[in-house]
Amino acid sequence: MGNLSAQPQQAQVGVYLMNLYDLNMDEHSFYADFYVWFKWKGDIDPTTIEFVNSIEKWSMAMAQSGDSSHMTLRDGTNYRIYRVEGRFFHSFSLNRFPLDEHVLDIQMESPEHPADSLVYVPDTDAAEIRNTLKLVGWETKGCRLETSIHDYGTNFGNPEENAQRYSNLTYTITLARPVSYFLLKMLLPLLVVMLVSIGGLLLHPTYIDTRSSLPIGGLLTAVFLQQSYSDALPDTGYMVLMDRIYLLSYILISMVLLQMIRAGNDQMKGKPDQQIVRRERRLARVFLAVYALGVLILCAL
Repeated sequence: MGNLSAQPQQAQVGVYLMNLYDLNMDEHSFYADFYVWFKWKGDIDPTTIEFVNSIEKWSMAMAQSGDSSHMTLRDGTNYRIYRVEGRFFHSFSLNRFPLDEHVLDIQMESPEHPADSLVYVPDTDAAEIRNTLKLVGWETKGCRLETSIHDYGTNFGNPEENAQRYSNLTYTITLARPVSYFLLKMLLPLLVVMLVSIGGLLLHPTYIDTRSSLPIGGLLTAVFLQQSYSDALPDTGYMVLMDRIYLLSYILISMVLLQMIRAGNDQMKGKPDQQIVRRERRLARVFLAVYALGVLILCAL
């Protein structure tokens, strides 16, 4: 009987996401509007919660929804439901841009009751998303509700207390950019630039001015294309996936231009044009294959 009394009180929690908006990667934050409900038996009120990763706590709005202030279910379970709206912190990682996925989270704890007296557990089918919720530029991959013990590893300067451990309930929603955004808006324009640049090798070596203008123009266009999406991203301090694809493009365009210079030197030395043409057509196929394979490898890593 003593063991039973030592067990912490359990509170079942569920979250229903209504709106998600203003994903701000520069400030590492997002806004969420959701319902959260509690079901419990016992003397401890689990509704005195704190949102661990909330920002601007003064602007957090949490109000009871409907007539649930003193609701008791038929089996004697206490029930409360609230509607919450606020801004939350999330550290956005853009290593995989524009094929990046982000797992946004909302973390809840009770600041008054440690884990040895109160534990939050997910309710049945507790993680839900409004089925009409649409996020422009993003696809929703699903959501879940998980419980864990948050060990702060400190007593916050109070020698009479042990290290603080609290029951942490985390609601997560996974967002991903559509693959069509990567293929049509990011990769397709660059692919056209690469085809034109490498296509310069198919021109006869005697058209040196026309041949050289194609990779030079392609190089400048690629720089402008990269700058157009870089301006929309926060300063990361590291290369994202699209940066690595552009680096591969710059290397291949430079190799095309060097090959054209080599062909001009070979002509000056009297090497037959037909031999130069065969070599450059073979190189054009090699460059295209290397580029396609390189993009696939970079995307798969």
